[in-house]
Amino acid sequence: MSQAANGPSDPSACNPIGQLRKEMGFWDVLLFNIATVLGPRWIAGAAHNGTSSISLWVIAAVFFFVPSALVINELSSRFPHEGGLYVWSKEAFGDFHGFVAGWCYWIYTVFYFPGLLLASASMSAYVIGESGARLEHDRAFLLLVSLGLLLVAVVLNIIGLNVGKWLQNAGGAGTYLPLLMLVGVAGLLWVRHGSVTHFSLGHVWPTWNWDTVNFWSQIAFAFTGLELVSCMSAEVRDPQRTLPRAVYGAGALIAAMYIVGTLAVLVLVPAGEVSVTSGVFHAITAGSIALKVGFFGILAAVLVTVGNAGGVGSTVAGIARVPFVVGIDQYLPRAFGKIHPHWKTPYVSILVQAIISGLILLVSQINQSTRDSYQQLVDAAIILYFIPFLYMFAAAIWLSRRRDRTENDRAVLIPGGLPGVWITSGVAFFITLVSIVLSVFPPGESSNRTSFLFRTLLWVVAALAVGLTLYWRGLRAKQEAHSA
Repeated sequence: MSQAANGPSDPSACNPIGQLRKEMGFWDVLLFNIATVLGPRWIAGAAHNGTSSISLWVIAAVFFFVPSALVINELSSRFPHEGGLYVWSKEAFGDFHGFVAGWCYWIYTVFYFPGLLLASASMSAYVIGESGARLEHDRAFLLLVSLGLLLVAVVLNIIGLNVGKWLQNAGGAGTYLPLLMLVGVAGLLWVRHGSVTHFSLGHVWPTWNWDTVNFWSQIAFAFTGLELVSCMSAEVRDPQRTLPRAVYGAGALIAAMYIVGTLAVLVLVPAGEVSVTSGVFHAITAGSIALKVGFFGILAAVLVTVGNAGGVGSTVAGIARVPFVVGIDQYLPRAFGKIHPHWKTPYVSILVQAIISGLILLVSQINQSTRDSYQQLVDAAIILYFIPFLYMFAAAIWLSRRRDRTENDRAVLIPGGLPGVWITSGVAFFITLVSIVLSVFPPGESSNRTSFLFRTLLWVVAALAVGLTLYWRGLRAKQEAHSA
């Protein structure tokens, strides 16, 4: 065997990214996208908001989801590198802005995970049937199940994508199948007994209300996540072909289910009785009891528990690649850029992410209601998450001026030339900016709106301050090393 293949000159021996394994094919990426994006809790929240959510789903799909998919496909096919959104922002605007985008994209998960975990634990209570409804407000139960789900996702993703991807695949299937069951149950009951909710064209249009406007940003947020697998481009087989195909396939399935799933919940349960976390499974349980197939609700709860675990797993897997690449660039401590010697995964990034998420999950429960703590975590996550999206849409415009855009035969470009890029990215940028602003307004059901606003902004400012401190520390260390 030659030295080039197994010696010091082998580039992968000193390049951590080169040691990553290409484990993901088209179906893995498609199910990864579904597990990451599609959330039963967003359908529950939409149903709780009422029939006007139907038009909000359509508006968000047309003016945000579709433009996002087009931008993600262009950038991921032009720059199919590990790190995804961080790399795109850095390519367009330089190291500092790349770091801000990458940091916000990573740190949002420490707020997103607790909210996702609390919602997942709440849904899993229905595994024992209708009597499990009381457990969805039991704080000890919610914390125990949440931490258990986080532990499973972390362990499987540290072991490697060859194992972890099956959790993501099961998550995609386990998320979609219960929602199909929901639609089937609702359809049968609608035909036999009619709907408990009156649908009319006038009621479907959005209504402006300061108490519910906070939810508008959640509708846009529910459509995000297609960009996540691009952070793992070096682990996808033929990423320039696989990623765009999987984005389009998953996108169509997700958009359709959000709209039809919300209709199905409202057919079975009045909007005011829908829980914002477990409303989907309350609806399935109620519908299956009415059809005298009670086991249907239990089966759906089991499937969605697997689906939620897959959603946590896919987010852990994708997001951990961002601090991994930033650590290689030395703007975060170098430990973030380490690869596990046996499993070849960025285990330090995954562990740090999980530990911080677990701590915030515990802190968020202090002296406030479960609903308020859940909503604050969601809003802080939305604000931090959408900052990198502003960078992504701006990067698509900025990078469209480069000659290599039209010289890349494998690039999946936004249609319409440069005007198409400006219109597509500009519309999505505007929707993102509006979503950030609306996230600041507390929902009408908040027990203390002033405290809600203060805590949400405090989480966001603290997260940004920690990131900028780490950036300047890393920059100074790099400059000192260079001068030495």
